[in-house]
Amino acid sequence: MYRSYKHKTSNYQTWEQKIHAKEYLLYPENISPHLSIDEVSLSKGELYTFVTSKIGKGKKGTIVAMIASTEAIKIIEVLGKIALSKRLEVKEITLDMANNMASAARSSFPNASIVTDRFHVVKLVLEALQHVRIKYRWEAIEQENQAIKKAKKNGEKYQPEVLANGDMLKQLLTRSRYLLFKHETDWTITQQQRATILFSRYPLLQKAHQYAAQFRNIYENHDVVNAKKQFIEWIAKIKNDSVLTEFNTAARSIGYHLENILNFFTNRNTNANAESFNSKIKLFRANQKGVRDVSFFLFRLEKLFA
Repeated sequence: MYRSYKHKTSNYQTWEQKIHAKEYLLYPENISPHLSIDEVSLSKGELYTFVTSKIGKGKKGTIVAMIASTEAIKIIEVLGKIALSKRLEVKEITLDMANNMASAARSSFPNASIVTDRFHVVKLVLEALQHVRIKYRWEAIEQENQAIKKAKKNGEKYQPEVLANGDMLKQLLTRSRYLLFKHETDWTITQQQRATILFSRYPLLQKAHQYAAQFRNIYENHDVVNAKKQFIEWIAKIKNDSVLTEFNTAARSIGYHLENILNFFTNRNTNANAESFNSKIKLFRANQKGVRDVSFFLFRLEKLFA
């Protein structure tokens, strides 16, 4: 059935974009004022850049362009094949924190406001928080190793410390991963107990969790002026903290992207539709047991999403 559809039933053999499908696909008719740009792995880890329309909502009319590269120069070259009059219709484009995507979007869509996706920004801060937890976890593992070594040397049986909730120290740090992602008001009773023990042992981890919560709260603003003020204050607070240096990289990155981050507060659009679309592509790829013929796979994507 696969071969019959590919060679006879479908119009794949006469497909007008077949000649350049492995390099790019373009659907200028799907351009809308609000777009997203993101990268997707189609086959064997090869990354493709997808430009999608928010109006399409992950269905037909979604794909605007597919480019077999993540290099800004190649993305700009392909998108340049679309008439400038069509590209000038774009008013906003959402993306992650990748500079190459921002550069390509800025050059290809001159009238568009570049919006850095809030979830990628928050993720960066949460990764700094998790880095603190992981550092403590490795320290706990090494402390346990040394304690076991000492016990063996003395001919004793090692007895690990059991905390009030039944966790051992390294288990406490491992099992605290998910509660640190959440606001304290969303913790379950078990998570509240674990957090109390965790923060009593590691007060710096509590401080790190507070930094992350304060940052997430900034996005509750609906006024860009207040949001900008709070972002700047948060960055300054991080820079003045000489102990929790794990947040410094995140703070610097946020400072560099602040202009695009603040554009979120205009329409409060995110790149969630692009992430959802990526998931649909991966599910379709899994259902097909992988990609046997990239060109034909893209042809089928066109029928579904373009």
